[in-house]
Amino acid sequence: MSNESLVTVFVLMGLPRAPGLDTPLFAIFLVIYALTVLGNLLILLVITLDSHLHTPMYYFLTNLSFIDMWFSTVTVPKMLLTLASPGGGAISFPSCVAQLYSFHFLGSTECFLYTVMSYDRYLAITYPLRYTSLMTGRACALLAASTWLSGALHSAVQTTLTFRLPFCGPNRIQHYFCDAPPILKLACADTSTNEMVIFVTVGMVASGCFLLIALSYVSIVGSVLRIRTSEGRRRAFQTCASHCIVVLCFFGPGLFIYLRPGSRDAVDGSVAVFYTVLTPLLNPVVYTLRNKEVKKALLKLKRAPVSAQGK
Repeated sequence: MSNESLVTVFVLMGLPRAPGLDTPLFAIFLVIYALTVLGNLLILLVITLDSHLHTPMYYFLTNLSFIDMWFSTVTVPKMLLTLASPGGGAISFPSCVAQLYSFHFLGSTECFLYTVMSYDRYLAITYPLRYTSLMTGRACALLAASTWLSGALHSAVQTTLTFRLPFCGPNRIQHYFCDAPPILKLACADTSTNEMVIFVTVGMVASGCFLLIALSYVSIVGSVLRIRTSEGRRRAFQTCASHCIVVLCFFGPGLFIYLRPGSRDAVDGSVAVFYTVLTPLLNPVVYTLRNKEVKKALLKLKRAPVSAQGK
């Protein structure tokens, strides 16, 4: 970080909102955050305890639930504090650095993980007889580790480029968390290089992952249509439907914010709510309510205390 940086505290201005909505929004987002943490913790618990769910698909789902739980925690609690503070929420310079790094680390890791999950579904449906030999425990661990490592490297680049700039005032961030685009507006230097790097790197990661996911599902649809029985086709499509819903909700807003020319604070702040607040809640809801195996495991977990009391 530059020695010229005079700003020691930033002020997060929060969501663009009408006066008088702070209390209702605080209550809504607090409930959503609590449900997000509890829902993802429940998925982690169910998959860990039920041996029938110790498969590659659910292995990646545990990674996704873990990421979503912390991805929401990085941004939502600070947003709640901002809603509770009429003048905006203060955040120290080091805390802002940590928040930006954590946000991009978890977000890009989730982006890579969705790609790996689509590859897993591609193998399961296109090569069902070879699936178990292809997706071994070692292969799953290597794929998961590569997503975390890639996310860490990508985030390090974004954070380093952003905070190497001098910040000498103003210090009001027109957002509800520390993200690169609104922070660059406060820098006392030319940010055109940073903006280009963000556009290229985020564009490569998000667009590349989305393209690979789309290609995977084109191949999956082709394989499903070759299934002779309608029941087989229905089950195959149902297996992938949950993944497609969550992918669209995650990638759509992110591509809208980072890959369009210019930045509008009010629009970006509102759109960012979709992938920072709603998508982490959507994952446990979609994967639980649309998945028979998870619902069976939940029922077994629910009956376990009753059986223990009976004995």
